[in-house]
Amino acid sequence: MANVAVVGSQWGDEGKGKIVDWLSSRADVIVRFQGGHNAGHTLVINGVTYKLSLLPSGVVRPGKLSVIGNGVVVDPWALLREIENIAAQGVQITPESLIVAENATLILPLHSAVDKAREEARGAGKIGTTGRGIGPAYEDKVARRAIRLCDLADEAVLEHKVDQLLFHHNALLRGLNAPEIDRAELLAQLREIAPRILPYSAVVWQRLEEARAQGKRILFEGAQGAMLDVDHGTYPFVTSSNTVSGNAAAGSGMGPGAVGHVLGITKAYTTRVGSGPFPTELFDDIGELIGAKGKEFGVVTGRKRRCGWFDAVLVRQAVKVGGIDGIALTKLDVLDGIEELKVCTGYRYKGEVIHHLPAGQTAQAEVEPIYETFQGWTESTYGARSWADLPATAIKYIRRIEELIEAPVTLLSTSPERDDTILMRDPFQG
Repeated sequence: MANVAVVGSQWGDEGKGKIVDWLSSRADVIVRFQGGHNAGHTLVINGVTYKLSLLPSGVVRPGKLSVIGNGVVVDPWALLREIENIAAQGVQITPESLIVAENATLILPLHSAVDKAREEARGAGKIGTTGRGIGPAYEDKVARRAIRLCDLADEAVLEHKVDQLLFHHNALLRGLNAPEIDRAELLAQLREIAPRILPYSAVVWQRLEEARAQGKRILFEGAQGAMLDVDHGTYPFVTSSNTVSGNAAAGSGMGPGAVGHVLGITKAYTTRVGSGPFPTELFDDIGELIGAKGKEFGVVTGRKRRCGWFDAVLVRQAVKVGGIDGIALTKLDVLDGIEELKVCTGYRYKGEVIHHLPAGQTAQAEVEPIYETFQGWTESTYGARSWADLPATAIKYIRRIEELIEAPVTLLSTSPERDDTILMRDPFQG
C-alpha cells in the first residue's frame, strides 16, 4: 500500500478538507507538513461541520494518530484554542492522538504584531497576509533565531532566544512606529503555555519511521496550494512555505521515497484570496454567481474569494512542479446551470502565445488568458456518485481538462458530503 500526499494545485481553498477526511478514514497516520493556522479545512461528517485550521483533519476520527510536523509553524495558543473548540463538539484530543514535532518553530504574539504593522505600512502594496504571524515566524526560522517547541523546556535557552528575537523585532517595530514587545510579559506568556503544550511534543521523524516500518498508511496533508508556494507561486503574493509535495518529506522528517502517491486537489473553476495576479478572474455576474453558489469565503478569515474560469495552464504547471499523479476535481456542481463555460489553455504576452506562468511579477500581472469555450449543462451534478449520473457535457468538460493538464481525474467530488464522491483510482493503491 502506498502513502498519499494531498496538495492543492491552485491558490488553495480547493476543497482539500473533504478529500483529506475521506482519505483519512482509511489512513493510520495523518501528517500536516507545512503552513500555520492561516489555512483552514472544512469537514462535514454526518451533517456536523468541523472547521480546522492547524489540526490535521484526522483528529475527528478515533483511532488515528495526528501529527504536526517540523515544517509547520505552530501558534501554541491557537492550537490549544482549537483543541478546546473541537472538544466542545465532542472530539477529545490527547497526546496519544496528537503529537507535535519537538523541533517545530513557534509563532509568538510578537509575530502577529510585526505581521500587522508591516502590512499596514505597505499601504497599497499589501501582500494580503492573514496577520497571524506565519511569515515572520518562518523568517525567524530561516534566520536561526526562532524559538522551537523543545526550547520551552530549557529556561536558559528560552531567555537567550527571547533576547535575540526582541533585539531584532523591537528595532523593526520602532521603525514602524508600533508598540514594542515587553520582555518580561513575553517570557511570562511562554512559561504559562509551556506545561500545557509540551505534553504533545514528540520526536516526530522517529514515530513516523516506526509507523512506516509497521506498514501503516500515512497521509500527508498539505495546506494552501501550488500557486502560493514561496518558490513556485505568484511571488511575492505567496505564503511563506513550500506547499508542493516535495516538502512533505522535509516537513515531516521522512525521506522523499515515503511520500507515495501525490493527489492534487483541483477546483472545477479557479479562486484566490488576497492580492496578486489572477489571469482568469471574472468581474461580471458569472463571477459573482460562482462565488455565491460555491460559498467562496475563507474558512479561517471569512475573506471573500476572487473567482474565475478554470486555468489549465496553472494546473498543468502545478502538476509538473509538484509531481502530481492525479487530481481530485471538486465543486463541479457549482457550474450547474451556467450556459457557457470557458477554460484557459494558454496566455498571450507581448504578442506571443506562452503555455506557462512566467516568474516575473510584471509578466504575471500582464498575461492575457486564451480561452476554449464549452457548452454548459442544465442538469444537476450535485451528489452524483457515478459517471452515469453526470450529463454528457459535464463529462466532456472533465475529459478536456484531463488532456490540458496532462493528468487524470482520479477522484470527483460532487458535494461537501464525503460519500458524494466518484472514485476512478484509489490513491492508497499507488
